[in-house]
Amino acid sequence: MSDLAGKVVVVTGSGRGLGRAFAEACAGAGAEAIVVAEINEKWGRATVRALKATGAIAAFVPLDLGKPKSVSEAAAKIGKRFGRIDGLVNNGAIATGIGGKTFEEIDIATWDRVMRVNVRGTWLMTRAAAPWLRKGAARTGGASIVNVASDTALWGAPNLLHYVSSKGAVISMTRSLAREMGPDNVAVNAIAPGLTLVEATEYVPQERHDQYVNGRAIQREQHPDDITGTVVHLLSDTASFVTGQILPVNGGFVFN
Repeated sequence: MSDLAGKVVVVTGSGRGLGRAFAEACAGAGAEAIVVAEINEKWGRATVRALKATGAIAAFVPLDLGKPKSVSEAAAKIGKRFGRIDGLVNNGAIATGIGGKTFEEIDIATWDRVMRVNVRGTWLMTRAAAPWLRKGAARTGGASIVNVASDTALWGAPNLLHYVSSKGAVISMTRSLAREMGPDNVAVNAIAPGLTLVEATEYVPQERHDQYVNGRAIQREQHPDDITGTVVHLLSDTASFVTGQILPVNGGFVFN
């Protein structure tokens, strides 16, 4: 039996990059349906077409994590169509084009935008999805949330304080949510990937890529496929008793 057979999985920010890779991995693991929740309709529908081409059931739902109404409407649409959520991957975040400034150079508007999407958006999506996750857990005995943090919050990457702070908040949120949602048999974990070769990291200077490669126990570039297996595992029944954990998936750049 496939790892995710019979599960409805929602992946935010899955129009491209890691989010799309997570959605494709869930389809490959036999998920009953994958919901592509994405702010960019063109990207989101492209992911859905690719998933359907493999025979998967997939649906696009527009989602702007910066807008509470959009989040609540997205969750309502998902619930209405599928009646439950078995797995939620909180992947959507702002990462592109915000690095390279010291903490003194970051402007307030950018700081607030990063926090609004990366921190508040993760909370809002979890809150909106919670009733449907509980329905999924009641049906099968358990449901799962995987929050996508970053190993930058574990080693303190410089010149990226707003992003690092937001991902540190996601890590803390994961632990608290695990306590609150445990009684409902909803597991909440986080992954902390290292610098991964996707569209969102194309702006990252080569010296930062080199720093990661040279500092890893496994000294090579990181690709989406290096992370997807961990996400599928955390969404699967085999990890149902794992909760409140932060898994650095980074080739050994940071040990936890």
